[in-house]
Amino acid sequence: MTEIFDYTSCRQLAQMFLAIAFFHSSEYVLAAVIHGISNVTLKSLRISKSYLLAMIFSLLEYVVEIVLFPGLKEHWWISNTGLAMVLIGEIIRKMAIITAGRAFTYLIKIKREEHHKLITHGVYQFVRHPGYCGFLIWSVGTQIMLCNPISTVAFAIVVWHFFAERILYEDYFLMHFFGSEYLEYAQQTPSGLPFVK
Repeated sequence: MTEIFDYTSCRQLAQMFLAIAFFHSSEYVLAAVIHGISNVTLKSLRISKSYLLAMIFSLLEYVVEIVLFPGLKEHWWISNTGLAMVLIGEIIRKMAIITAGRAFTYLIKIKREEHHKLITHGVYQFVRHPGYCGFLIWSVGTQIMLCNPISTVAFAIVVWHFFAERILYEDYFLMHFFGSEYLEYAQQTPSGLPFVK
């Protein structure tokens, strides 16, 4: 059981908890700054029951593997690759939020609002859905950082599937709001998720 408290596990778990804390607190702060503090609730922390269960599962996998297969967690190049992915995903997502401003919401808009305009500059000139792209990279990166093989695959599949469906739904409304302008933009700009046009 001493493996649980060695340098490797302390470093990896500390990085994981810091990544989670920073991700959610910064999402909350940005929501408050962009949409106004009166429009922000605890839901703005973006923590659902499914998300909590996924994180608990990943931590359980980590503890089991560090007890039974401690050498699995000692691959620093893998762990550091995951840390780099966490940072890159965080940057992409936050750039998306800041660039879109009030147009970035957590719920898909089904009615066009007065201030709603198509964002095609900044990070959006390279990726249509950088917020989703950033979260996918971030979430998978957290598991690679922990050297969690099962959770890495599970997170990649579940998060990709969730956003693939969401992109289809969101693109439908964006096409309805912006017509040929969005169609042209969508044809020139990748979605940000592999295998999703």
